[in-house]
Amino acid sequence: MTDESHDESPWWQSAVIYEVALISFQDTDGDGKGDLAGLKSRIDYLKWLGIDAVWLTPIYNSPFRDLGYDISDYCAIDPAFGTLGTFDELLAALHEAGIRLVLDLVPNHTANDHEWFVGSRSSRNSAKADWYIWAEAAENGGPP
Repeated sequence: MTDESHDESPWWQSAVIYEVALISFQDTDGDGKGDLAGLKSRIDYLKWLGIDAVWLTPIYNSPFRDLGYDISDYCAIDPAFGTLGTFDELLAALHEAGIRLVLDLVPNHTANDHEWFVGSRSSRNSAKADWYIWAEAAENGGPP
């Protein structure tokens, strides 16, 4: 990690950041999909590469209709990747190795079964009605 006490610029301006699409990174349970334990098992390799931070694509619970960017629960780890406990272990191991973790958070990419979306589409008078952009169909019933 960059020593910010000697450098006035933010750490991320000079850091080597390695993006990991977890699903294709390292599989440890044999299901053909990468997982949190797999990333944890490769920390020595990342350290050897000189990585300052890992940018992790979405790992939240998702129906995976949009490569995990359609999030159904921002407070849960998708079971395909592991558990919240596994995440905590990964985070501690990364920090112990001097590697930061950046999570890809996309609050405007919810799944259609996320409670925000369900609430928004339930009624024009819903408290969440304006959380998404809605438009009337064209006169022929086609797209707006």
